[in-house]
Amino acid sequence: MLEIVQLPFLKDNYVYLLHQEPSGLTFAVDPGEAGPVLAALAERAWKLSHVLSTHHHADHVGGNLVPKAKTGCSIVGAAMDALRIPGIDRGVADGDAVELGAVTAQVLEVPATLWATSPIGSRRNGRSFVATRSFPWVVAAYLKAAPNQMWTSLQKLCALPPDTRVFCAHEYTEANGRFASTLEPNNPVLKIRLEEVAERVAKGLPTVPATLAEERGTNPFLRQKSPELRQSLGLPSATELEVFTETRKRKDQFRG
Repeated sequence: MLEIVQLPFLKDNYVYLLHQEPSGLTFAVDPGEAGPVLAALAERAWKLSHVLSTHHHADHVGGNLVPKAKTGCSIVGAAMDALRIPGIDRGVADGDAVELGAVTAQVLEVPATLWATSPIGSRRNGRSFVATRSFPWVVAAYLKAAPNQMWTSLQKLCALPPDTRVFCAHEYTEANGRFASTLEPNNPVLKIRLEEVAERVAKGLPTVPATLAEERGTNPFLRQKSPELRQSLGLPSATELEVFTETRKRKDQFRG
């Protein structure tokens, strides 16, 4: 029902085109540059109907206005960030619905940014499109957000089904995998995934999307119960929030 096209741009960004038949609607998620979007639309003879903006960073909204001027598309974005999203026509918040033709996407608002700043996801189709800080094996700090706020948002995202595919906006998987391996060097699932990622990188292929199930088995920010991770952090009896907070601190200090 929903065709997804992944377009690389800049050094490590992705923009996604979502095309829905038979409605013919096409959505661009976080077009940081207009060129790749317009070229892909022309190649497929698709007309852009909407832009979905998860947040205001330039590498996610830099391509909003040119496609809007050329196609008359509508721009839907995070209401909390509406003043900084160029060309926004509709602000959406937690629980709102965005119709993608016959597909209904649900908006999840996750302050403090873990996998996203207001991702626009679809439970019905098992997909979640996320923003700049959503990289496999990592949860990024967001300004001066308190760890408990980040933790709360993380739990919200983890409530999605395990087969949910997370379409990240950046290609950072390999580097973040190196950090994960410092905390769980004996995790067999992580070892296999690192090998798979290395193979894809060597072939010039994207390493995303990933499923939540894959993330739960390898992402240290989702593995607070892991005895090996707790041992690596020196926190065998700590709460899950304390383990999460220390993991985030270690990632800030990691230079691998």
